[in-house]
Amino acid sequence: MKSINKLIINSLYVEPQQYWEYIRDTREIVLQAGRRPAGYVVASESSKSFDDPGTFIEIDLVNTIRPRISKWREAGYPGVTGITKRLLQHWQDPEERKDRRFFFCQLEAIETLIWLTEAPEADKTGIEIPSDGGAFSRWCNKMATGSGKTIVMSQLIAWNVLNKVANGKDTRFSKNVLIVAPGLTVRNRLSVLNPTDPENYYEEFNIVPSGLMDSLRQGKIKIINWHGLAWQTEEKIAKKKSVDKRGAKSDEAYVKEVLGDMANATNIIVINDEAHHAWRVPAESKIKGVKKEDIEESTVWVGGLDRINRARGILRCFDLSATPFAPSGKKASEEALFPWIVSDFGLNDAIEAGLVKTPRVVVRDDGNVDKDLRSRLYHIYMDETVKEDINQKVDESTPLPDLIRNAFLLLGKDWKATKDDWDLAGYKIPPVMITVANTTFTSGRIKYSFDKDAFNLAVAGLGDLCNPEKTLLIDSSILQKAEAETEEVEIAEVEETEDNSEDAPKEKKLTKKQQAELLRRTVDTVGKIGEPGEQIQNVISVGMIKKR
Repeated sequence: MKSINKLIINSLYVEPQQYWEYIRDTREIVLQAGRRPAGYVVASESSKSFDDPGTFIEIDLVNTIRPRISKWREAGYPGVTGITKRLLQHWQDPEERKDRRFFFCQLEAIETLIWLTEAPEADKTGIEIPSDGGAFSRWCNKMATGSGKTIVMSQLIAWNVLNKVANGKDTRFSKNVLIVAPGLTVRNRLSVLNPTDPENYYEEFNIVPSGLMDSLRQGKIKIINWHGLAWQTEEKIAKKKSVDKRGAKSDEAYVKEVLGDMANATNIIVINDEAHHAWRVPAESKIKGVKKEDIEESTVWVGGLDRINRARGILRCFDLSATPFAPSGKKASEEALFPWIVSDFGLNDAIEAGLVKTPRVVVRDDGNVDKDLRSRLYHIYMDETVKEDINQKVDESTPLPDLIRNAFLLLGKDWKATKDDWDLAGYKIPPVMITVANTTFTSGRIKYSFDKDAFNLAVAGLGDLCNPEKTLLIDSSILQKAEAETEEVEIAEVEETEDNSEDAPKEKKLTKKQQAELLRRTVDTVGKIGEPGEQIQNVISVGMIKKR
């Protein structure tokens, strides 16, 4: 297969002009002129082979919309309101954007939503956005992770709120915004979307002209994680042993509880971050191969929005996701892409524009590593000496295969070389080695091997990696519980004392909730000075490997 010597071939700030295309028949990678069609790759029968990534499927709706957006943009955005025109000019003004230009993908995403809302109807002839089967409409922006979705959310909010404040009778807009996040950590990060937040994006990234900030603050913004949409059904209440005989909450009572100080708002716009978690469950309520908890999550998320819509009305739901698929329970080639996707800037586009880190296959220049070993390391999960061993349900002290030990020796050398460079440069935090194991049993064995130096790293001068205090084993089940909290759990700080007498205050043990919250904060702050994760240098987690 022909290799690519230069992945970044487009600008961050203009529409892509060329793209790399893989020709399956000849197994060549060819540089094509123009823009890659919107689409996604699905597994094919032959994609079991190493050099076949699958079949590319175009997203017809997006490919129909794109040229119309370009034509509308070139014509000066006919049909938009004065506020919208002012925002679009502000977002593209060279003087205003000297230091912080928006990426093309960000502008195209918000332009698409504006075009669908404000462009002349004649321009939108033939454009029909499929429903998800519910009573409110959804539009989805498909954007690669790292391409700046939060900026688009801030533009979306400013566009809606400022238009509604300027003309309260314009039913196309709303100044009431509900943002739903996938967990507590993301919810906290999205606080920058509140105009009253000290670090809000509207001022940080110059989203709105300074004279319009007071108007923007007239909007109501509420940010929750989807767990806050949960409710008790009659069925669940009936199973309780409690003497409380009150039934399930009405939609009205539910809305007051969920929306709080925004409970009286109507015609709400909803922004779903990581919207691939929010999909409707088929009538049979069972999907082959899909976890029960994933079905419950999607049911709560979308079902909660249904209740809000019945009680207050949802003007429109805006979805943002890098992977907007609803599981079908079928083969990977039959996964259900959200049909309401209206714009697409995928991972390949982001890589070619230099938006995200460029993937590399590293070949360590080490005289002790022969070509055969390199190949085995690249496919370590499938190696005959490893495959059966790491699928055992055994005690954490069970030794791991020699190939895994050799892999960590090589990675450890790279880590140590980087750490030495960082130390010389005066960095106060260490580099982080990340391991993704196949099961919790394997991750436990890896953690044990580091803690007890079962890999004999100290002999190789890599003893620093064997510090249990600086190694983080991520227990996904505990982490999920912490992410499900609707508010941060307080972790009381224990005062240090040098008094070892019996009368000295005893150190308090953390509750399970506090331990989960500490894990969440540590994971969220790896590499951040002054935070729980500051000195973490070794992260071990579990990622389920799917056969595609």
